[in-house]
Amino acid sequence: MKGRILVAGIGNIFFGDDGFGCEVARRLTMGPPEDGVLVKDFGIAGMHLTYELVDGYDLAILIDAIQTADPPGTLSIIEPQVDDAAGPADAHSMDPRTVLAQVRAMGGMTARYLLVGCQPANTDEGIGLSPVVEAVVDDAAAQVRALITAELASPQQVAAAGVGP
Repeated sequence: MKGRILVAGIGNIFFGDDGFGCEVARRLTMGPPEDGVLVKDFGIAGMHLTYELVDGYDLAILIDAIQTADPPGTLSIIEPQVDDAAGPADAHSMDPRTVLAQVRAMGGMTARYLLVGCQPANTDEGIGLSPVVEAVVDDAAAQVRALITAELASPQQVAAAGVGP
């Protein structure tokens, strides 16, 4: 088994679909926990996520609403690049690029990041996901579970499953 994994729900539940990451994290905590995996809803607490990541993980999976050119409800898995030029940290907001830059600046040791994102339909003020985004929350949770399973699998299990080079 490999090392530690952090699954971080990101978003503001008071702005509609911006709460996507929080809802996916909540659903993931409803199942049995995996050894070496921490699932947590960080909401808009960027500094808390920064300090958590500084402790070091083999993989951090961030879950968030993201702006793409795709239709609302489209899920994407992205390996974000750490941008050292991201703006200064703000204890009362959450910008994943800024968080990752701050982790690097603080000497954080997280090896790899993945972002599971969803194109929002509505980020206006209000609590609750739009129907199109609500409809993909379980799919996003399943994708996160698959990423965790792949990360925790031993090389022998991966070879036996025919995954990889």
